[in-house]
Amino acid sequence: MRVYVFGNEYVAEDRRAIEVARELEGTLDGVSFVFVDPNADLPFVDEQHVVILDTVRGTRSVVLVEGDGIEGLLLPPRGSVHDFDLAFQLRYLKKLGRVGDVTIVGVPQEGEVDHLRIKSIFRKLVAQDMQGS
Repeated sequence: MRVYVFGNEYVAEDRRAIEVARELEGTLDGVSFVFVDPNADLPFVDEQHVVILDTVRGTRSVVLVEGDGIEGLLLPPRGSVHDFDLAFQLRYLKKLGRVGDVTIVGVPQEGEVDHLRIKSIFRKLVAQDMQGS
């Protein structure tokens, strides 16, 4: 399963997901991280299930956004202009039918990151992927 990692390593408020992915790289069977350049087009157009790891402002714990939850994503920029683009593009692609199910694993911008919870979420998603659900 590919996990698309968003953020900007040069912007302190927007690099947390990148740091977490680098820490977890190679520790989860069946998971590979794809680091998306802030200026690149979304690499997952027309995929049936997309898993994203991103930094989320305003949360103190790891959050999971699935299904229609992407409609609740804030459109104003959070850490960089790229965050605005991701929320907007996800909604747009969903509306056009160009992306299937989207799961976002959000890590807090500040404070401690629960790596065990993130690993648990990814293991569950890998198991679901293997079952074809």
